[in-house]
Amino acid sequence: MTIQEGRDKFIQSWGALGTSWGINRTMAQIHALLLISPQSLCAEEVMEALKISRGNANMNLRALMDWGLAFKEFKPGERREFFVAEKDMWQVVRNIILNRKKRELEPTLKVLDELSSVEGEDLETQEFIRVIKDIKLFSNKADSLLDSLTKADPNWLMSSFIKMIK
Repeated sequence: MTIQEGRDKFIQSWGALGTSWGINRTMAQIHALLLISPQSLCAEEVMEALKISRGNANMNLRALMDWGLAFKEFKPGERREFFVAEKDMWQVVRNIILNRKKRELEPTLKVLDELSSVEGEDLETQEFIRVIKDIKLFSNKADSLLDSLTKADPNWLMSSFIKMIK
């Protein structure tokens, strides 16, 4: 396999994986390209490498910055903006967890809090309250676990994970 074939395969695979994090394929492909690039890239280089439009490149580069997965890098004498990926995989995973938590879990917890105020004594209401309470309990535990995970020392986490799989 040539380096170009390897790059293409990685970019395509990372793009597919990104959809399971809750980001679109193009955003994940741009992230992959920035991850494997030895130097920062401008939007035009991203557009050319991935055969995407300027608007698509700019929109997804901004989204990557919002997620903390890419950053602007300024080069003296250059008017163009250059972008570099966060290459610390622990930080990448941490940022993905924090963003998914903010976009998915926190709104769910808010709705569950609102639903906890349902009142009634009939069987249907009692079953509804029981299910909401169980979901809320699980969601709060997931929230606490994700908080602990994002605050954990990466070395401790990796050693604990290795111990678990042995």
